[in-house]
Amino acid sequence: MENFAIPARPIVARMTEAAAADPARTVAFQGAPGANSHVAALEAFPDGLPLPCFDFADAIDAVKDGRADCAIIPIENSLHGRVADIHFLLPESGLVITGEHFLPIRHALMGTGPRDGIRKAMSHPQALGQCRHWLKAHGIDPVSYPDTAGAAALVAELADPKIAALAPPAAAALYGLDLLDVDIADADHNTTRFVTLARGGKPALGDGDWMTTLIFEVHNVPAALYKAMGGFATNGVNMTKLESYQRNGSFAATEFYADVVGKPGDANLDRALAELGFHSKWLRVLGTYPQARKRG
Repeated sequence: MENFAIPARPIVARMTEAAAADPARTVAFQGAPGANSHVAALEAFPDGLPLPCFDFADAIDAVKDGRADCAIIPIENSLHGRVADIHFLLPESGLVITGEHFLPIRHALMGTGPRDGIRKAMSHPQALGQCRHWLKAHGIDPVSYPDTAGAAALVAELADPKIAALAPPAAAALYGLDLLDVDIADADHNTTRFVTLARGGKPALGDGDWMTTLIFEVHNVPAALYKAMGGFATNGVNMTKLESYQRNGSFAATEFYADVVGKPGDANLDRALAELGFHSKWLRVLGTYPQARKRG
């Protein structure tokens, strides 16, 4: 609680108390009340009880400890790419991806002083990255903060007319700030994809559109990734995302994160996964879930 700025604490306390009374309906999210993750939680779970958590690890721990039924976590943005650290937190969490949600992002500049006097803007690094050209054009220096709405709460606490926050428009009313400008992202298509994490998944049944998320590490030999990917091509499996990342700073072994269309039990995906497993040191499926937005 103490990690949140003072104006956010009473709101966090009320939401935490409500969530504690009904963990089965609770949805953990990272950030202060009013953050984009809060908006996503309300959209994805209209009957849920959003639980604000200061960082991603806290949100994941809330699910692991049984204080929340699930967590909704941003994983990638159409303008600024993947969310930092999430590829490490997901495998380590022991949780299962059970769903996805796409949220159009609309950033607003808010503060306590006039628009022309703003010299610094505080927000989550993702938000700052999504508005970097706009900020540069207006001579405003970006200042990183763990989340968007939390930055708005801190700006309200500081009451410095030269410092503003980038946050969802509704955060201005929540923390008593003035809306100084709206819709300031560098592109109109600005959208963040969230995934839902839970302690266990449900069987992927039915003929609907499914996604499967997996991580793997190929053998450290020439053409290993090329051979591992061959099974997806020959079996007609659409891979919508493939990203590499290094763990432990060794620079000797690369792990991969992938999203593919389909579900285990589909003959073509099963064959592709078997071939991937043959060429990999290890392979782990993080979850299979219905598509929130059709691919292809």
